[in-house]
Amino acid sequence: MTTEIRDSFLDNATRILFFTGKGGVGKTSLACAAAVSMAQQGKKVLLVSTDPASNLDEVLGVRLSGAPTAIPGADGLFALNIDPEAAAKAYRDRVIGPYRGVLPEASLNSMEEQLSGACTVEIAAFDEFTKLLGDAHATAGFDHIIFDTAPTGHTLRLLQLPAAWTGFIAENTTGTSCLGPLAGLETQKSLYDSSLQALTDASTTTLILVSRPERSSLAEANRTRAELAEMGIANQRLFLNGVFVAQDRSDAAACALEVRGHEALAGMPADLAKLPRIEVPLLPYAPMGVENLRSVFGGVSPVRKAVHNDRSDAIHSGLPLSGLIDELEKMGHGVVMTMGKGGVGKTTVASAIAIELAHRGHAVHLSTTDPAAHVAATVGGSVPNLSVSRIDPAAETRQYTEAVLAKAAPQLDEQGMALLAEDLRSPCTEEIAVFSAFARTVAEGEHAFVVLDTAPTGHTILLLDAAEAYHRDVTRTMSDVPDAVRQLLPRLRDADFTRVLLVTLPEATPVHEAARLQDDLQRAGIKPYAWVINQSFASDGFSDPVLVERGSREAPYIAEVRDRLATQFVVIPWKPEAPVGPELLRELAGHSRVFAGTSKG
Repeated sequence: MTTEIRDSFLDNATRILFFTGKGGVGKTSLACAAAVSMAQQGKKVLLVSTDPASNLDEVLGVRLSGAPTAIPGADGLFALNIDPEAAAKAYRDRVIGPYRGVLPEASLNSMEEQLSGACTVEIAAFDEFTKLLGDAHATAGFDHIIFDTAPTGHTLRLLQLPAAWTGFIAENTTGTSCLGPLAGLETQKSLYDSSLQALTDASTTTLILVSRPERSSLAEANRTRAELAEMGIANQRLFLNGVFVAQDRSDAAACALEVRGHEALAGMPADLAKLPRIEVPLLPYAPMGVENLRSVFGGVSPVRKAVHNDRSDAIHSGLPLSGLIDELEKMGHGVVMTMGKGGVGKTTVASAIAIELAHRGHAVHLSTTDPAAHVAATVGGSVPNLSVSRIDPAAETRQYTEAVLAKAAPQLDEQGMALLAEDLRSPCTEEIAVFSAFARTVAEGEHAFVVLDTAPTGHTILLLDAAEAYHRDVTRTMSDVPDAVRQLLPRLRDADFTRVLLVTLPEATPVHEAARLQDDLQRAGIKPYAWVINQSFASDGFSDPVLVERGSREAPYIAEVRDRLATQFVVIPWKPEAPVGPELLRELAGHSRVFAGTSKG
């Protein structure tokens, strides 16, 4: 293990930096802090988010677009968001444009339909990404380009696309794909090649794995490390965010938090521990805005004067989480979904609810659509009445492909089967297969309780938005739509069948991202049932100055949820012992508090 001096690393950084890691570990904060620090050294820096649920705007305090925007207070720093929907529209226009006036209107409409799925959005956003990564002219004026990437599952797909699509273009002999005419991809082939070369060039690109000193976060970082190393991206660094050392040794909770971090680091996977690393302390304030971002790598003491707010209503009144579970139990059966930003504790909340319902004698199926799932580890063993599963993308894709080919075999000749098999090797197929499994799992709610720990926000929205694209693709390849898929959106929109719980932390970014998710869901006809504010330090039980200040700064965000966003919500206090295993999860369910809100939402 080696620990680098922060300033030394940033002084000598490669031209391209990627920040990636499990959702909620602080990729955006550290990417922004690094960008601010490097700009302060006189470098011209471009900061780019490839996350469909980007929150660069909020962290930097500037409204961003798809073009570089100068950041006030940080001379030399520019930032942009890759807008997936805008990129998809531009992609469709580029692919379909040459055929306008040549093909009949009906054919053009068919092509437009074919290019409206989630896969098109992803490859279109990737086109924008490759322009910045592989086209030297696009970023010629910048000394450094820093990418704040999406949560790990999305990032791995994004980084694998240069090789995957280059191979698909080279091997495809049919002239078509799930993305329409391959001419639309062929024009990008050289750009994909140069972007892949940049990614694997250690003198050009550094991959920064961001993790917290937590077992699940470190395990995910190590998985990412290995997969990226296999792809040739070997120049890697580890940034450990939120490392905590108790300042008040009389604060038992603070000491427990410190010990938990030490134990996680002691059990770090060996190959991950070999990477050069930088440790960033747990800050008592959210690093929002240029001034606070500058302090992250600037050596400024993280402790500031605490803000004293009345926190009693957040902790000392209301009913336990078991009261919310009482309301869920009245459904008799149906679906409970935990949704929200990565890293807010959706898995923990889902597991606690599932275990409590199972303990009350109900048949419960706890499942996840999260590519970085750790539900089984959280549950920690066998529980009567509870079954635990994971929607595995690789397995679902294989099963889906086999089913499509088997059903099509009697109707297609050898050439037709070859064409269909080629089409099914495209990146779209995984999204469709996972969506089908998601629909089947939701359908189980007709006869039992299904508790779904969903993926981080961006992936979840893609999953839900895939409904119409899935209908089109299944109709095209299978000629019929499974009943579970046909009934999915009506089931999700039925408030007596599906209860959506928005899980957040009492901080600006998680709360506001959950609010955006709530807006998206409501536009889709899905109204969240309750909010769960997790890991609150707003308690009188802390004396350590860092934790006291963190708790003090939570009040505005708890009030925002109570007064504006939620009809009812739960506050779960931070627990000294990690809530893993049936006993601690049931304890978590019984010692949280639910409040009536005043929102009309």
